[in-house]
Amino acid sequence: MLLHDTALVYGRYLRQSLRSRFALLFGMLTPLLYLLFFGPLLTGLPLGGRGSSWQVLVPGLLLQLGLFGALFGGFAIILEKGQGVVERMRVTPVSRLALLLGRVLRDATVFVFQAVLLVLAALVMGLRAPLTGVLIGFAFVALLTVSLASLSYALGMKVRTPQEFGPLINAVSMPSMLLSGLMLPMSLAPGWLDVLSHFVPFRYLVDAVRDAYVGRYGTAHMLYGVLVAVGFSALAVTVGTRVFRTAGA
Repeated sequence: MLLHDTALVYGRYLRQSLRSRFALLFGMLTPLLYLLFFGPLLTGLPLGGRGSSWQVLVPGLLLQLGLFGALFGGFAIILEKGQGVVERMRVTPVSRLALLLGRVLRDATVFVFQAVLLVLAALVMGLRAPLTGVLIGFAFVALLTVSLASLSYALGMKVRTPQEFGPLINAVSMPSMLLSGLMLPMSLAPGWLDVLSHFVPFRYLVDAVRDAYVGRYGTAHMLYGVLVAVGFSALAVTVGTRVFRTAGA
């Protein structure tokens, strides 16, 4: 029943996304602009890591796509609460876990699709990376999306208005981007900033994907990245499901 319910909710929201093709493509505009206008500035610079500048920048842009896109997903559920959609779905026999999983799996599908388009654009710009590493990067994007979308929907169920939601998300997203090394490796930062960045879980995902993009799959970075991504996803889905069970519409 869980799989059946999840598939129903997933199909409903995926059809909504497919009907809005402009929004589907517009969501990757910011990472694409970074790729086009920021990427060439890094060419030939010593970035403190193995591989080319594209192998440093593109993994960060992929995770940036998941970070900002998934965190702001809760806006949609605030609107649905106001329209009574959430309340009508909560009184059905559909599993509360399915109500969450259907949404976050739709988000993961959308952002992985956008990540594929971004990598194709990066290949045109000069990126060269092993296929296995690229696929690993997509898996990390999916896990990050599941984690952050679950927490975003949980927060959206708790707050009453978009005006409350927006500042809270901005307070999380900007420090996370700056301290996780999305744009440049944190090894270039001062020592105190590098140490502080280790308390941000996204740092481990970025390091893991960068290792994957240069063909290094058995490193400590990869191990830590997988453990953090899987553990964070499990925790976020658990929190999100609990909120869906208890929070009022």
